[in-house]
Amino acid sequence: MQNPDAHENRGLQSQPPPEEQNYGATAAHVRQRPFVSVSRNGPAKRDYLIAAVLCYANLINFMDWFLVPGTLIDIQKYFELSDGGTGLLQTVFILCYMLAAPIFGYLGDRYNRKIILGAGIFFWSVVTLGSSFISESLYWIFFLSRGLVGIGTASYSTIAPTIIADLFEEGRRTTMLSIFYIFIPVGSGLGYVLAAGMADVTGDWHWAFRITPCMGGLALVLLILLVPHRTQRRTAAHRALSISGTIRVAAERPDVHRTAKTTWCQDVISLAKNRSFVWSSLGLTAMAFVTGALGMWVPLFLYRAQVVQGIVPPCLQESCNSSNSIIFGGITIGTGILGVVAGAEAARRLRKINNKADPLICATSMCISALCLYTALMVAQTNILSTFIFIAFGELFLSVNWAVVTDILLYVVTPRQQSTAIALQILVSHLLGDASSPYLIGIISNAIQAKNAHSFQWNFWSMQYSFTVCAFVGVFGGGFFLLTSFYIEEDRKEAEQL
Repeated sequence: MQNPDAHENRGLQSQPPPEEQNYGATAAHVRQRPFVSVSRNGPAKRDYLIAAVLCYANLINFMDWFLVPGTLIDIQKYFELSDGGTGLLQTVFILCYMLAAPIFGYLGDRYNRKIILGAGIFFWSVVTLGSSFISESLYWIFFLSRGLVGIGTASYSTIAPTIIADLFEEGRRTTMLSIFYIFIPVGSGLGYVLAAGMADVTGDWHWAFRITPCMGGLALVLLILLVPHRTQRRTAAHRALSISGTIRVAAERPDVHRTAKTTWCQDVISLAKNRSFVWSSLGLTAMAFVTGALGMWVPLFLYRAQVVQGIVPPCLQESCNSSNSIIFGGITIGTGILGVVAGAEAARRLRKINNKADPLICATSMCISALCLYTALMVAQTNILSTFIFIAFGELFLSVNWAVVTDILLYVVTPRQQSTAIALQILVSHLLGDASSPYLIGIISNAIQAKNAHSFQWNFWSMQYSFTVCAFVGVFGGGFFLLTSFYIEEDRKEAEQL
């Protein structure tokens, strides 16, 4: 049994029960390393520095995600892949990512989170660097390397948000988590820009896979030097992990009892009964399906549209024109920042007048996004500028939902189950979402091409027809969020009681 006096908070916050401070092997090191606590008077400057380090690592995380789509034409030609085989690259990455996520969620709830984050950053950086030296005859090793990178990044995406949420309270948590999630579209867009830019400058797409590992090394050093060995976990005795700021301190309420430690299976069963969590996770899955397909195929789709219109010639040289990747990367950055900020602000304002505001915002945004994307597909053959505009609006309304969906999970799930809930949501949303959509779009395109004469026109049409699946999935996503609104008040109240 630990000595509670060894971690006295000295008036900053109520002390959590000993069994909730550490799990398993970490208990052996408690006496040497104190917790970092959150002051009621506001977070310290070091807390903001820690959050900045985690945001920087999140930037690199998502840059690595989109190095392949940023140089997709070159990679497809280098390894001589069909559309289906090309789509499988991202599917392998996401499958490994989602399968590893629940494992890291379990570990993150029970063991030292800094060590897990550091190991993940080191692992994915080394593998990304190694993948830049693979020859065209060993394409299967390149596929394998993308899967290993997915495993490394899963450790980060599952655990890092919980550390930030432990450092800040209420309104500040809203701001800091919103900033953290802004780096998803920013990192994604910079991944396109970096990949395409390095390919243009060097004439070799491999160099893009040699830059982010260096950035990952810097992130690892900053993590080791600036992030504390452990941060105090919020439990049922502390403010719930919600960026809405609406849940009160459980310890301040006499009718609330501390919950006993539960097993992973018990947590999963409990989450399966949480209807708001289930429906919002399905809505997130639809979002992931659409964003996965867009992220993988839009630059190639735009290139084929430009070839059909005669704007650019077919790519026959070693290094292809990558301007579409750079433009799409810029669109992703701009719409991502604007969408996340607008979504968080809209949710904060509308919650004051409607307790169901969050899922209703998500439902509306999904449906508008689906309409914009469908319009973009229809005008692509005749007007490339209009296509860019409607794609930008489609991505903008998708980005509105990112921070809001995370907030829904954080206030309808009890603090003790949140890392597990995030991990399960990652598993489901990626399995049925962006792990499936790149490959599905690719094989549909292959099937259409196989039934028609080979031509640049049919190369474009095959991608256009297969992309329409995304518009319909977006509408279904809006329906899932609408269903969430029917149960969210009840589930939020239940989470407050635990």
